[in-house]
Amino acid sequence: MAGENWPVLTVAECASSEPYSTQIGPFGEKIRAENYTPTGAPVLRGTNVNPDGRFHDDDFVFIDSELAEFEFSKFVCEADDVILCHKGTLGKIGVIPKKSRFKKYIMGNSMMKVRCDRSKLEPLYLYYWLCSRDGQDYIFSRVSQVGVPQIQRPLSTLREAALPVPPLPDQKANAAVLGALDDKIELNRRMNATLEAMARALFQSWFVDFDPVRAKLDGRQPPNLDPATAALFPASFQDSEAGHIPKSWTVQPVGEVVDCVGGGTPSTAEPKYWEGGIYHWTTPKDFSSLQAPVLLDTDRKLTDAGIAKISSGLLPAGTLLMSSRAPVGYLAISAIPVAINQGFIAMKCNERASNYFMLNWCQQNMTEIEGRATGTTFAEISKQNFRPIRVVLPPKELMAAFTTKVAPFYAQITANLHQSRTLATLRDSLLPKLLSGELTVSA
Repeated sequence: MAGENWPVLTVAECASSEPYSTQIGPFGEKIRAENYTPTGAPVLRGTNVNPDGRFHDDDFVFIDSELAEFEFSKFVCEADDVILCHKGTLGKIGVIPKKSRFKKYIMGNSMMKVRCDRSKLEPLYLYYWLCSRDGQDYIFSRVSQVGVPQIQRPLSTLREAALPVPPLPDQKANAAVLGALDDKIELNRRMNATLEAMARALFQSWFVDFDPVRAKLDGRQPPNLDPATAALFPASFQDSEAGHIPKSWTVQPVGEVVDCVGGGTPSTAEPKYWEGGIYHWTTPKDFSSLQAPVLLDTDRKLTDAGIAKISSGLLPAGTLLMSSRAPVGYLAISAIPVAINQGFIAMKCNERASNYFMLNWCQQNMTEIEGRATGTTFAEISKQNFRPIRVVLPPKELMAAFTTKVAPFYAQITANLHQSRTLATLRDSLLPKLLSGELTVSA
């Protein structure tokens, strides 16, 4: 096997000869939240590495540029640097892309970096090794579980990491194969974000800002609407308990519009509820890593006996799920029949208020939803407090038109998610074989 002849080198041996080519983020007062500024030098945090490992070039905090230049120069990261979290969310790895938003970044307190000697080690190859089972096992074998999880002696641990290093052409070829799969996964993620934004924008225009109604009130044809759809909007407003709303629209409590149900957890000490289970059962934990509001799978599954222990039973595909605690507000439409635990309010939607409408309505009204949560240990919104929230509803024909408009968006989001899961499975199966030399790619 080709990998048997590859030398094993440490990260320190493969790092650039530049000063601070391996470095841990700064410790000290001036990088804390109270010292953030509206603009300046962007600070890298764990949030800048996506759950799938890709660099997330957004959601930055900043520190003063002069402070960054004179006091934090050794903590600078730039294109092709490999970055890692050493505290908190461990195991997250990223590579700063060549076409990044900023030329330079400052590492936050929980970050580490490696700048590779490009004559020895391709950054993307190191990234994939750190993402591999060997790399992750190495990282987590050196984690302290006391308090906040963190790597012990983080900088030394990073420098001492030893990996097989094939010839550079092989490194680049292997990284290119894996990178192409990740590029497509990232493209799907961006496409899904765009599709979701389009659905939100349409909901905002039609059901929050009432743009078509205002256009007709001004004697204008509603823009970007065909005549049949435009005809579904009135040309005037009426007073209601929710303020000015389009004429002939209604205001109703959400609990009278859709059926809101909760769930439960069968005893985990009873094997007959779980062993050999085939029915999806979800908790808010399944939602923490969702990159689009669609649930495709669950971590655990129930048997027939387990389903029978939950009053709401197996909910049909298309049910809208909202986490009601820990935290309040995770949202997804289930693409599968699913049972839920007690941490959800499930909405069985209908033609009066479709699941796409209610998903966007919940997103739009999350501040009020969260405001109705109670609890001292953690916030929780009960079905009793959720059901009275008022929903402004259009006539059924307009609801149907909205659903028809946005259904293709969510269908494409779901298809992209399925494809990304398949690509991720392929990547994960290729990764150890390419890194061990079991499979070779022509350079």
